[in-house]
Amino acid sequence: MAVLSREDMKILSLSLKKNGKSVVFTNGCFDLLHRGHVELLRKARELGDCLVVGLNSDRSVEKLKGSGHPLQIEENRAALLDALAVVDYVTIFGEETPLELICELKPDILVKGADYDAGEIVGRKEVSSWGGNVVRVPLVEGESTRDIIRRAAALGSDKTS
Repeated sequence: MAVLSREDMKILSLSLKKNGKSVVFTNGCFDLLHRGHVELLRKARELGDCLVVGLNSDRSVEKLKGSGHPLQIEENRAALLDALAVVDYVTIFGEETPLELICELKPDILVKGADYDAGEIVGRKEVSSWGGNVVRVPLVEGESTRDIIRRAAALGSDKTS
């Protein structure tokens, strides 16, 4: 398990595939790691030999989610993901979408949460073009970063009343 540079991850991914290993890829901000994330990662890891997580950089999280995000810096988010036994490798990308990274790594399986419609999954066409599969994993109800932030905010407002 390791956090690798994008270039090192590309070299390793190609090597794994050359040696007959299947590479599974998923991505996200993972700003506040929770059970929903863990379940998605667990199911993703079961689909192949190696799970690679593409992690949005701090800059790309802010562009996607707005001011005040990320809640944790990328080094901390990467360390948390790397500590999970189901995650083999983490690599950070700076673009708003992981499309370039997906095209560089050429994973066999692309995994996203079922909150994404199949047609809106970035990299779907590309992964399919080289014979890979796209898998949508069901979500854990009530376990999203947004849900946790709302519950925490509600607790904070209860104490000020």
